[in-house]
Amino acid sequence: MEKEKSVLRELVGWLVYILVIVAVTWLVVTFVGQRTRVSGQSMETTLHDGDNLIVDKISFRFRDPKRFEIIVFPYKYEENTYYIKRIMGLPGETVQVKDGYLYINGEKLEENYGNELMNSAGIAAEPIVLGEDEYFVLGDNRNHSSDSREPKVGVIKREDLLGRAWIRIWPLDQFGAIKHE
Repeated sequence: MEKEKSVLRELVGWLVYILVIVAVTWLVVTFVGQRTRVSGQSMETTLHDGDNLIVDKISFRFRDPKRFEIIVFPYKYEENTYYIKRIMGLPGETVQVKDGYLYINGEKLEENYGNELMNSAGIAAEPIVLGEDEYFVLGDNRNHSSDSREPKVGVIKREDLLGRAWIRIWPLDQFGAIKHE
């Protein structure tokens, strides 16, 4: 009888332990960080196809996203598909692509993330005024990126930002924090 109680107590202890681990894992994945994999060439030369990242899901709960940060957001037309892009236009700004360059409030944005001049301005050929919760995003590999210039992506609302790219965990020889600026 005493042995049965001991075994039962041990089983209940293990069950509680497993439930705590599952709950902590769920909390971390839901609110703190999430692994994602880069698919495609739209963020080259910063990120490459097959890179595995940890997405910081907590920073934007305490502060506003900044220009040049690499963010992750869901693609609204395909479930479980996420895009990784760089924030270029901030809320309240007017963005436009002219002659292959990005202009913010009528002034050419000085940046060196784009690999080449943009061949297509897309919907940004005309000025776009961003709302108080909207961001304009571009891939670093501008001529091979589906980003805010395309109507299917468009401007990104703050509520749709999953988080910011934080740490590259694969490949191991490139392990480390991702530089945003």
